Amino acid sequence: MEMWYTEEQTKNVRFSIRCDKQKYSAQSDYQRIEIFSTPEFGDVLVLDDRIMLTTKDEFIYHEMITHVPMATNPSIKNVLVIGAGDGGTVKELTRYKTIENIDMVEIDSMVVDACREFLPTVSCRLNDPRVHVHIDDGLRFVRRVENQYDLIIVDSTDPIGPGEGLFTTEFYGNCYKALNENGILVNQHESPYYKTYSKAMRLAHKKLVEFFPICKVYQAHIPTYPSGHWLFGFASKKFHPTHDLNESAWNVLGIDTQYYNTRLHLGSFALPTYVTKQLMEGELLN
Repeated sequence: MEMWYTEEQTKNVRFSIRCDKQKYSAQSDYQRIEIFSTPEFGDVLVLDDRIMLTTKDEFIYHEMITHVPMATNPSIKNVLVIGAGDGGTVKELTRYKTIENIDMVEIDSMVVDACREFLPTVSCRLNDPRVHVHIDDGLRFVRRVENQYDLIIVDSTDPIGPGEGLFTTEFYGNCYKALNENGILVNQHESPYYKTYSKAMRLAHKKLVEFFPICKVYQAHIPTYPSGHWLFGFASKKFHPTHDLNESAWNVLGIDTQYYNTRLHLGSFALPTYVTKQLMEGELLN
């Protein structure tokens, strides 16, 4: 008998992956956590019936959320990562010898523990001495910080359940305060394609524009995410992600990536017309 995992991406769209077995299943205080082994996508992490990553395509998401800000300002030394309990974003950040400190704030310790045990290729750098894992609410953590970080990466789930507070005006305002004068914020910005995701994307963009003088959106193709078309938000007090891209400084680092490169960096900000229109509508939302 075949076993399939099926994610309902909208009321009319479902995405299915054939599974070999379920490796982990538990209910935390915050969400349902499941890990499946699959022949096509490797191991799959699912939170509250939504695919968070697969070991086959996670490199796309984690490289794009990390290397775009790092190539824009290679002098980043102090980083805050909110969410990202799987460790994938931290793994990419630790490839930079120039980074001195990484604070990772994850609300759900069971996610961190499950990924350490069952997704070791993703969580493998959580023990790096520069990484400090805080089991805390990201919204509460960032309230206590001022003028400290060069970069904040918001690697959150969708704006429901434990990730809901990470899409609020209060949260983005506190992130602005927590960044120093050169600070950059990058967040996962949802998809522009399906209605529910598009609404969340437009609202997130509107809230960022209220605080940051530079706000841009870029894109990547992630096969297992809804529609495959996924966006990231780039917001900064000083740095423009294409005008200030330091190609030579990043390329000389010799970081071996599978998806990101500096040519793609520039191209990822060239958005389809329908996405640009949605972002403009978002800026006008009351």
